Amino acid sequence: MSSAYPPQPEGQQPQQPYGQQPQQPYGQQPYGQQPYGQPAPYGQPQQPYGQAGGEVPLSQPLYGATIGQATKRFWKKYATFRGRASRSEFWWWYLVAALVSFVLNIISQVTAGPQPLPPTSEADLGGYFGEVVAWSLRASLGSLIWGLVTLVGTIALSTRRLHDTGRSGWWYLIAFVPVVGLVVLIVFWASAPTPEGQRYDVAA
Repeated sequence: MSSAYPPQPEGQQPQQPYGQQPQQPYGQQPYGQQPYGQPAPYGQPQQPYGQAGGEVPLSQPLYGATIGQATKRFWKKYATFRGRASRSEFWWWYLVAALVSFVLNIISQVTAGPQPLPPTSEADLGGYFGEVVAWSLRASLGSLIWGLVTLVGTIALSTRRLHDTGRSGWWYLIAFVPVVGLVVLIVFWASAPTPEGQRYDVAA
């Protein structure tokens, strides 16, 4: 059977059909492609460091983190205000925290018993308010404890997410501005990473 390619001089590669890339020797990458095991372009999901199955160091943000990875890194970097956190690390943890708080709130309301009934006379009005306050505390006890346990870690994670957008962690204080401050902060948290954020990196 005759070959589809004309004979080539010895030592030269056969010509490729128009529009196809020439084959590369085994173990080499075409120019412009990312070799396996090297960090991906900035802000994109990273390949494992070194060997397959490796992990991105805690000193670096993990782009494309799963919900399990985000939760694990939250607790490992609980009180770490330096460094950066990716959007996936940040929002996956907030989802986990909100779900846990919701479940604890339901459990607390069930264990708190029925809500106090309104008084039938003005004389019982003062006692009624006291009973409502006590019931509210019991009904939200679980979520309050959860909020206190995760408070420092949540502030630290929020600070690292701001760092990843190239902003100082002090921007977190804008949350104390009624309504507008929280909206601005959410926009910052949802912003894409920037190269300027690398100045907040810490040594591994």
